[in-house]
Amino acid sequence: MTDAQPITGLTTDRIAPHVLLCGDPARVDRISEAWERRKTVCEVREYRVVTGERGGIPMMAASTGIGAPSTAILLEELIKLGAHTFLRIGNSGGLAPDLALGDLVVTTGAVRDDGTSKSYVTPEYPAVAHHEVVGALLAAAGSKGIACRAGVTWSLDAFYMRNAILESDGGMGSMSVGGYWTRAHEARIEDMRSAGVLNCEMEAGVLLTLAGLFGVRAGTICVVSDRTPWPGPAEIDLDRNMGRCIDVALAAMDVLAAKS
Repeated sequence: MTDAQPITGLTTDRIAPHVLLCGDPARVDRISEAWERRKTVCEVREYRVVTGERGGIPMMAASTGIGAPSTAILLEELIKLGAHTFLRIGNSGGLAPDLALGDLVVTTGAVRDDGTSKSYVTPEYPAVAHHEVVGALLAAAGSKGIACRAGVTWSLDAFYMRNAILESDGGMGSMSVGGYWTRAHEARIEDMRSAGVLNCEMEAGVLLTLAGLFGVRAGTICVVSDRTPWPGPAEIDLDRNMGRCIDVALAAMDVLAAKS
């Protein structure tokens, strides 16, 4: 009987236990470009998965696509096949006023403002990064002299409705179709800021929730690629400092792999 998974088609003999996750399939090659024995093992829908070795340690780079539903599918399938350590490398919006484009943020825990994680467990269940992953990321950044913040991340579903643009009068406006906006949306952003939430993105909440439920290690490091409210197209940079973010994540995974 085969253990081939229904969506990715992956099997136990085609995965590695240490997984670096990203949203964009194009980023998989960038993460794994220096690995030995590189092999593409999956290219299905939004999922591109490459295995290889780094310093003799088997690793995997895999894309989740955008958002919680597709992330949960990939996590389910990889965990069932034996993967046990997950480190997400991503982009995020900066909520803290003192965060700048290109800053790095390590997630310690996530506000679960997504629907998928609530399909698994009550909203009161915490989405907490594994302490070994957080420690490895911060230590790796410190050893490389790279500044890095650690704190809570707002993990959301609706990219356009949970973000906002900065209006000419200094207020917030909508990124959605026709300028659809409510006072509750603006209040939600201000509430997150008042609570000291550092950044926002779309995958950490479900990643950390499922990792806690299924007993695996997981964490997230993100580049601040834009700020909320969004000043405009000129103020988004998906690649600023991404190379350093990947370097920190790889160094952290080296340490985590040695401990597993």
